[in-house]
Amino acid sequence: MLNLQEDINNFLFYLEKVRAYASSSIDTYDNVLKELLSLGHYYEEDKEIILDITPLRLKNINNSKRTISKKLSAIRSFVKYMKEQQNLSIKLIGDSTIKVPQTLPKPIDENLISEVLNHASKKEHLIIALLYGLGLRISELSTLTLNDISQEWAEVRGKGDKVRQLPLLKSLFNEIEDYIKQEKPKVFLLEKEGEKMTVNQIRYLFNRLFKKYGIKATPHQLRHSYATHMLHNGARISDVSELLGHSSMVSTQIYTKLSSNKKLNTYSMAHPLCQNDNSTK
Repeated sequence: MLNLQEDINNFLFYLEKVRAYASSSIDTYDNVLKELLSLGHYYEEDKEIILDITPLRLKNINNSKRTISKKLSAIRSFVKYMKEQQNLSIKLIGDSTIKVPQTLPKPIDENLISEVLNHASKKEHLIIALLYGLGLRISELSTLTLNDISQEWAEVRGKGDKVRQLPLLKSLFNEIEDYIKQEKPKVFLLEKEGEKMTVNQIRYLFNRLFKKYGIKATPHQLRHSYATHMLHNGARISDVSELLGHSSMVSTQIYTKLSSNKKLNTYSMAHPLCQNDNSTK
């Protein structure tokens, strides 16, 4: 069983006893690796150890280039030790420069989203909860059918008709269930006068709601907010990428495929809307 703390201790012992590093150097490595221990994701997948340091990179994004470089150097030395001295196959994720495309919109503050949700109608609330709670594109929300929804999962058809399975919080499923009982849609979750709501109709309700509170926002901003808040709450970037149906949310990043259990656990622990959802399935 993987134990990052034990592997770090062995590495520090190796630096001290085998490489004869000075105590000041050992302390520097120790401080960086303590941060790695609290923020890194260390797991095994397909017989390979994965060390994802994306959360650590995000936390240090405002530090000087020199500070970031020193931390990355210490972590790379640890990875090299694991490969060469322990003969283990290990992949480091998140050590390259993290660049956010200029076209991505600014995320909406979580408090503002909560304020809007508190004053939304039932249909408006469901639209916001699905866009933000699942990271959906508005086109995906428009085509979501009743058959796509089960108690724990929502099957979403993305670009190129690629289907991805997204975990549903119990609270979100209950909201969907209550909405269906009240509105009685026939085929699609969101309908108007018995017909599927179009993208423009959904966008109109969205814009009207946010304008009431003086907030200029777009549905795509909620999708970006979902990704941003997940990452800042400690989710692995590879997990978020799969939940969003992205192939390269960060162009230099390598993504790994999640099992259903890993995907559900990551979602439940990291997403901001999950913090108050303490019910068990």
